[in-house]
Amino acid sequence: MAETTTPYMSDALPDDTVDAVVIGGGAAGLNGALMLARSRRSVVVIDSGTPRNAPAAAVHGFIVLDGTPPTEILRRGREQVREYGGRVVLGEVAAADPAPVSPDGDLRFVVSLADGRSITARRVLVATGLRDVLPEVPGLAQHWGHGVVHCPYCHGWEVRDEPIGILATGPASVHHALLFRQLTEDLVYFTGGSSLDEDTRTRFAARGIRILDTPVREVVTDEDGTLAGVRLADGQVVARRVLAVATRMRARSEGLEGLRLPMEDLPDGMGRRFVSGMAGNTEVPGVWVAGNATDLVAQVGASAAAGALAGAHINALLAAADTDAALAAAQGPAPTP
Repeated sequence: MAETTTPYMSDALPDDTVDAVVIGGGAAGLNGALMLARSRRSVVVIDSGTPRNAPAAAVHGFIVLDGTPPTEILRRGREQVREYGGRVVLGEVAAADPAPVSPDGDLRFVVSLADGRSITARRVLVATGLRDVLPEVPGLAQHWGHGVVHCPYCHGWEVRDEPIGILATGPASVHHALLFRQLTEDLVYFTGGSSLDEDTRTRFAARGIRILDTPVREVVTDEDGTLAGVRLADGQVVARRVLAVATRMRARSEGLEGLRLPMEDLPDGMGRRFVSGMAGNTEVPGVWVAGNATDLVAQVGASAAAGALAGAHINALLAAADTDAALAAAQGPAPTP
């Protein structure tokens, strides 16, 4: 699921090679760019304008900014990056590829946009985020981010005491149910044909969680456009105001194939992510990954922190490369034998 935000004034792409290109204009990408720009690095953020949390009314669980609309956080982030000389460009990445190294042996990458523009950079930070893949239940997608939620920490307080339904998508849904039971006494677990062992059924019964094994046919919408419940395969309608779904989360990788970044599937069908190290470094020299593209469960605060760490790491290695180049220039060409 992806939703486009309101377009904003885009900066121009520079003609010269920049220190870093950040692919992704969310919390991780903007915070990474902020760290680089504050270190006087030339940095460009390429933002597709389709953040994962666009349907949400507010960001929660992020101290100081709790309750702030996600669009407002991103607007402020872009402004702050620009205050330090960074650029933010609205555009879709079509390709990102390694390029021939510079005369002094430094790395180079070319990032091409869908409109034909391109930019060359010394380093790349991938912060593309992820896509939530919902079950194919008719009517479900139209309520995403409102009546259909995925995270008890992001949305739980706002749906407290409502009649909530858990649409099971796999083993993670059992844990999901226990977390949402903390928020309401009226919880129904729709197995959707998935198996549920007797021990789990006993534990659910002890917590007052109702279990319905009849498959869900569709989501029912009220006359005012809000979620009203679900219709089962036998025709029964179960009234619910909220549905919680453990989505399958997939890192956005479109256009990045040329970087050959390793990816991996997580257990229990949870999703697919880019593989990265502690500071977002990857096995591809010169390329880092931060935020939901590598940490599928990171909230906004954690993603921002990961972007900051990656940006600082990139700057440190650029400083070492700059020193190597300066030393080589000071020593001059090697004597001819």
